[in-house]
Amino acid sequence: MSWKLFLYDWGGLNIALFQVINTGTPATLEPLAWFFSLVGSYWTAPLMLLGLWWWSKSATNAARGTAVRHRLIGFSAAFLLALLVATVLKLWFDFPRPPAVLGELVRVIGDKELHYSLPSGHATYAALVVGALWPLMGRHGRVGLVLYATLVGWSRIAAGMHFPADVLAGWALGWSCTALARWLLPLAASVWQSARRTSAWIWFTVAATIVMTDQLTKFAIIRTFAYGEQVEITPFFNLVHVLNPGAAFSFLANAGGWQRYFFITLGLVVSAWLGRMLCQQRPRLEAMGYSLILGGALGNVADRMLRGQVVDFLDFHWRLAHWPAFNLADVAITSGAALLIMQMQTREKRMDTGSIANYNHSQ
Repeated sequence: MSWKLFLYDWGGLNIALFQVINTGTPATLEPLAWFFSLVGSYWTAPLMLLGLWWWSKSATNAARGTAVRHRLIGFSAAFLLALLVATVLKLWFDFPRPPAVLGELVRVIGDKELHYSLPSGHATYAALVVGALWPLMGRHGRVGLVLYATLVGWSRIAAGMHFPADVLAGWALGWSCTALARWLLPLAASVWQSARRTSAWIWFTVAATIVMTDQLTKFAIIRTFAYGEQVEITPFFNLVHVLNPGAAFSFLANAGGWQRYFFITLGLVVSAWLGRMLCQQRPRLEAMGYSLILGGALGNVADRMLRGQVVDFLDFHWRLAHWPAFNLADVAITSGAALLIMQMQTREKRMDTGSIANYNHSQ
């Protein structure tokens, strides 16, 4: 891949820099590398959250407490966003780690890992910490934050866990998610206030429940069934484990691969529109239809982002004629569409009844 050679390998400079740092780190600094790998880990996030919460409560200045509380909320949102994006990128690219590329030439501190090098999760987390604390610190505090992020990145290279490009990508991801969370939170607050006024939170809860149920059932199928395995439940229904790169009921499943990104984009755009519709006052039947479609759409989008394809497991058939396998997200989308059709018919019937009544009254 020419883009990888230019953007990631840097024409060989990425590996050369790694070797200089990894092999050039004295043995006496190994405990330091271990320490900063520890404090730059996602697992320290609860301590970060607890620290910010305590700071907001103990602040003697009300404005200071409010500022810290805002950073706490922003860090939480950015952390969740970065965790999702980093997971998707790691699974999508699956770049090898230094021991898989250089073998015994790498000095490894800790457990040897071979996969999912880009981006560095530790560097991502360090950038999130810096982004959260930066507005709260003075000049000396900011110098300390930059030093912290630098040492975390260095520790991952010195420990043989990541290449320099992985560290830079992690820093960029952490800063980007911090900025994106800062932009999204006021918008989310506005949506939440609208949802409270219109009781839309009920329908968003329905959608979230569908997403969680859909993902849990798919996870159970993946862990229980081998790929391609099928188990007969009734003479007309099987449980199966198949992957579908297309849309519901295998639509466009045989396209050339572009459909993955098309359906991710389409699903996110439709979901945003559905969320906007649910923030408005709607008849219950219509709101339920929108929430079912929203939950189903997000369930399948999650599959495409995390796995590249959608997990299907419901197989209905008549003798040798099989309906394309589908999942609970597809059921929710179909059910939601049926409810919207019912709502439209009900509305038209009421309009026709009202027109007849007005005509008879005029006579």
